Amino acid sequence: MFHLRLLPWDYGVRNLFRRPARTALTLAALTLVVLLVFIVVAFISGLESSLNVSGDPRVTLVYSIGAAEDIENSAIPARTAALLAASLEGVGRRYSVGYVSPELYVGTRITTSPDSTLAFGIVRGVTSTAPLLRRQVQMLEGTWPATGEILVGRLTAAKLGCDPSLLTVGSTIRFDGHDWRISGRFAAGGSAFESEVWAPLSDLQQALKRQDISLVAVGLAPGASSADIELFCKERVDLEIQAVAETKYYAALQSHYQPVRMLGWLIVGLVAAAGVFTGLNTMYGAVVGRVRELSTLQAVGFRRRAILVSLIQEALLLSLTASLLAAIVALVLVNGTAVRFTMGAFTLRVDSTAILVGCGTGFLLGLLGAVPPALKAMSFPIVDGLKAV
Repeated sequence: MFHLRLLPWDYGVRNLFRRPARTALTLAALTLVVLLVFIVVAFISGLESSLNVSGDPRVTLVYSIGAAEDIENSAIPARTAALLAASLEGVGRRYSVGYVSPELYVGTRITTSPDSTLAFGIVRGVTSTAPLLRRQVQMLEGTWPATGEILVGRLTAAKLGCDPSLLTVGSTIRFDGHDWRISGRFAAGGSAFESEVWAPLSDLQQALKRQDISLVAVGLAPGASSADIELFCKERVDLEIQAVAETKYYAALQSHYQPVRMLGWLIVGLVAAAGVFTGLNTMYGAVVGRVRELSTLQAVGFRRRAILVSLIQEALLLSLTASLLAAIVALVLVNGTAVRFTMGAFTLRVDSTAILVGCGTGFLLGLLGAVPPALKAMSFPIVDGLKAV
């Protein structure tokens, strides 16, 4: 039975340390390539996760027909909330309080300090019933806002692009011609709400000089269906409203951002391809300087396939080490980093998918970057290789 005699395992390891400068530069380049892959995949995972956890299957949104999928452009009569609570039997209740939350959702310019520039933020006018429907919302510190006060989400500072120290409890920010005192901070399980500012609905209506609202969030009782709400909206044509389950609304937003995710995966492919070409150039350069060494190995009895395996081993050692370093940097510095986006802000997520794609890319970089140069090295005749300088 044929048995291939391989070069000793430590031979490839020692070769890496014989050229420390080249090895260090190659390792740094591969680490940067894999880290870029981690960042892009973490961006995609963070965006998808934020939209996934934002919807509640027991909540239905009622808003203007003409707003399409942009609630910010919706305007419906303020009495809609009372009509829904009085007309529907499937509305959830707690101690005779209906799970109906009238809300005003607007984008506006916010100033966080006297010397700061205006930043675009999302403000949601809410009532005391909002926490009954937004079950993922939890107070981190402070109290529910009174007149002239607001709540800020955990990622509001990221959305506004300001220092988080400017949004502590007791601080004051300004928007729509009024100063608002921050009474508390909240988290919302990574959902889109975390990048918003919540203000009392009546105060926000007064500041904007508006009597209408943007939407009504309706919480369904156990066993109830959103079909009754949809039927009510179709019957009340005078209100010009539509109903959609909150999960479907955010699923539609995911479809809206599909091109962004596709672009992200395209960037991953381009970065990986660039890394492969970098590896090819590096390995080709390494092969040119080692022709005599490789020919000598053949002369002393090692087969070309054994030498090929050793060269691939060296490349994989470098690329997998780079993948490990990139993963550590991504987990420590990238994971949980907040970034701004059109919908608000979300955190980058270095999850299992990012680890798999990043380390898989590193493995392919080592494999694909090593095979062509190694095959080229094996194509030299032994006699010519021994004479090479």
